[in-house]
Amino acid sequence: MGNLVKEFNDYRTKMNEVILNKDNLVIKRLWNLDTNTYAEGALDVKTKELLGLVASMVLRCDDCIKYHLGKSHELGITTEQVYEVFAVANIVGGTIVVPHTRRAAEYWEELANKE
Repeated sequence: MGNLVKEFNDYRTKMNEVILNKDNLVIKRLWNLDTNTYAEGALDVKTKELLGLVASMVLRCDDCIKYHLGKSHELGITTEQVYEVFAVANIVGGTIVVPHTRRAAEYWEELANKE
């Protein structure tokens, strides 16, 4: 696993533990709602992850982009599918999304090369 992926996953795990150990009911409920949102339903899990990815790109949240790219990779989403999502995000969000697309492409390359 490359440095970008390892550093992101290690930091996310560490800080999630810190936050959840504070035992804040609102945060726990919010995070549970987030988990349940991406569960199988009328839309399949892959579609929901791709929706999360495009929304994260348009909202310009690099951590969210990395998270959804990681999940997408785990689900077997292809490079071609990811780049179609990048295209949608750039059309919807405009050129301000381009720097986030660059970082997303770099992260995806690292995920794809860890196989």
